[in-house]
Amino acid sequence: MPSCSAKGGYNVTFMQISTTLAETLVDDARLAEILTNPGFGTYFTDHMFTVEWTPEKGWYDARITPYGPLSLDPATAVLHYAQETFEGMKAYRHDDGSVWTFRPHANAGRMMRSSHRLAFPEFPEEDFVQAVDELVRVDQRWVPDGAGEKSLYVRPFMIATEKFLGVRPSQHVTFMVIASPAGAYFKGGVKPVSLWLTEDYTRAGRGGMGAAKTGGNYASSLVAQQEASGHGCDQVVFLDAQQGKYVEELGGMNLYFVFDDGSIVTPATGTILEGITRSSIIELAGQSGHKVQERQFSIDEWRDGVASGRITEIFACGTAAVVTPVGSLKWDGGEVASTTEGAGELTMKLRQSLVDIQYGRAEDNFGWMHQVT
Repeated sequence: MPSCSAKGGYNVTFMQISTTLAETLVDDARLAEILTNPGFGTYFTDHMFTVEWTPEKGWYDARITPYGPLSLDPATAVLHYAQETFEGMKAYRHDDGSVWTFRPHANAGRMMRSSHRLAFPEFPEEDFVQAVDELVRVDQRWVPDGAGEKSLYVRPFMIATEKFLGVRPSQHVTFMVIASPAGAYFKGGVKPVSLWLTEDYTRAGRGGMGAAKTGGNYASSLVAQQEASGHGCDQVVFLDAQQGKYVEELGGMNLYFVFDDGSIVTPATGTILEGITRSSIIELAGQSGHKVQERQFSIDEWRDGVASGRITEIFACGTAAVVTPVGSLKWDGGEVASTTEGAGELTMKLRQSLVDIQYGRAEDNFGWMHQVT
């Protein structure tokens, strides 16, 4: 197998990936229609990547095949014990037609950490990046142009596929990558989201799975999100499980608080997801001269900071929305008003800086972008 110099300067051996192309592709006219208004998570590309693992073989049979349903036995372990991890990332088309992904090695590293927490075998970082690259290359016509912040959302995931009922790590594991064109998160301009503070539900405790990107974390947020929607709010805010006083994150986004001296605070990791966008915002803000603290941040500090005017902007971030301004915060019996009428100045500056790097409109001084085609 060929080898090349990988990140860090050492040689790696690429996976041997077999490719079976679909006999019938989505035709050009239909694809153009889809890419005009792709929505999110509705349409899927013509192909998918799969590789399997057993203790005896290690990772084997890496392949790209036509996109299609999986055949799973009713006793397949993932269906009963939720041994599963996933990632979310995007591929962007630049003005010259080239296609790039954003920080894929960071996604690969996070999946390795998630895999460790879920007692999975670790899928090597360079193999992860190669798998994503190969699928995006095969289905590159599905990558929309960058107008309106459209992109190709890429979903790598790992599931326990052993046919077995018993509480132990699966002895057969399947890693896959699928992709779906995505439209802009905000239609008609970026708007602040309203938040509901749940006092009945928590997302994760110390020693739990909060820092792992696993479906169970998102499943546990659904009832709280329903609670938020029932109170007319867009998203739900979780507090820590131990004391019920420290802000952690939203159902699927990390939070930031901007103070009147230009400093920024974001809740510390440990029981929250180590967001790729989160870490990118920290670096961008630091480069712009803003001091960023990662620390415990109480709900009382939120309330008092807005009331006193010390907190001037609040925003959230994640792969789908990039950066989202936060408006009002509500809870049973109270409310904190929005810090601004619309999106804050620094919020939008950081958002634009990141989006411009992703779409190739600004210099990538951080080395975040990875060229695929």
